Amino acid sequence: MKCVFCDIIAGIEKADIFHEDDDVFVFRDHFPRAPTHLLICPKKHYTDLMDAPPEIMPKMHEAVRIVARKLGADTGGFRLIVNNGSTAGQIVFHLHYHFLTHCEIK
Repeated sequence: MKCVFCDIIAGIEKADIFHEDDDVFVFRDHFPRAPTHLLICPKKHYTDLMDAPPEIMPKMHEAVRIVARKLGADTGGFRLIVNNGSTAGQIVFHLHYHFLTHCEIK
């Protein structure tokens, strides 16, 4: 099955990249719900939270901390959301966190 996030990670589809490391990719949401709305996802494809191995979670959480610090949201606050499965609102079936804050990307 074709995955738009895998295509973004591979450079096939365009995205505004905010952060990247060996395991995690962070980019702007195409349909933002806040002044800053980023998507944090593993580079390897996992359908959802239940599909992901436990060892990816600390890597994703560290990416959250890095993003928050870069934005100054580590003291100003942010929301972190994961929709797991279609009945929970998941639309793209590649595990990802929504990182939302009122801090603007500089």
